[in-house]
Amino acid sequence: MGDRTTDAKTITVPERLHGYPGVAFGGYVAGVLAGRVDAEAVRVDFRRPVPTGTAVSFADAPDGGGALMDRELLLAAAAPAAWEAGELPGMPSWEEASAAAEAYRAAPPEGQVDCFGCGLDRTPATGLRLHCGQVAGRDLVATAWTPGPELATDAGVLPDELVWGALDCPGNAAGRLLDGRPAGAVTAALTARLLRPVPVLAGAGLVSYSWMRESGGRKYSVGTALATAAGELCAVGEALWVVPRG
Repeated sequence: MGDRTTDAKTITVPERLHGYPGVAFGGYVAGVLAGRVDAEAVRVDFRRPVPTGTAVSFADAPDGGGALMDRELLLAAAAPAAWEAGELPGMPSWEEASAAAEAYRAAPPEGQVDCFGCGLDRTPATGLRLHCGQVAGRDLVATAWTPGPELATDAGVLPDELVWGALDCPGNAAGRLLDGRPAGAVTAALTARLLRPVPVLAGAGLVSYSWMRESGGRKYSVGTALATAAGELCAVGEALWVVPRG
């Protein structure tokens, strides 16, 4: 994905890293912005869509956070966060997550098929392929996936911004499959805590999973997590999603 420097003044997100067409993948943007905040857990709030193919600027915030700006318009803001996710549900097994992913691919809900995070048209080299289906017998969505080596850093791990990405799209799947939400919902806020490096190894898979926390009106909140197939927890998150009016 390229090396990220915390002292860069601008960023241009390439179109291949989109969520919806022309809109940068939210998990990636959140991870890039969070990388500029010195805290164990970071919350990123989205104010406006971040465009692809257009340079936008970083700005510092007095609370130790940071922002992403399009001239005078605030696009997203990051700040240190207290982690209050509470106890996590039991991680689904690799077999359960694989079955859930296959069920999703067999009958995918209507929606964007080229999203960098969950698009069905992506390959392991060009996307995360977070195809989250409902885990049999549980109020949980999950996917088993293996990132391509093309997504790894030189050290053989998943870049932090893609770890954030692995905590993003599963929340959309939770809303759609567990709460009956329509296509088109967007991430309004994403909080994450990265616990350890995520290895990208041949034959070693990962499990992303998500569950509902609260739901009301056009908004719903979810918890998300990323673990190795062997059950080692790598990252945890929580997100607020919003269904646009109309």
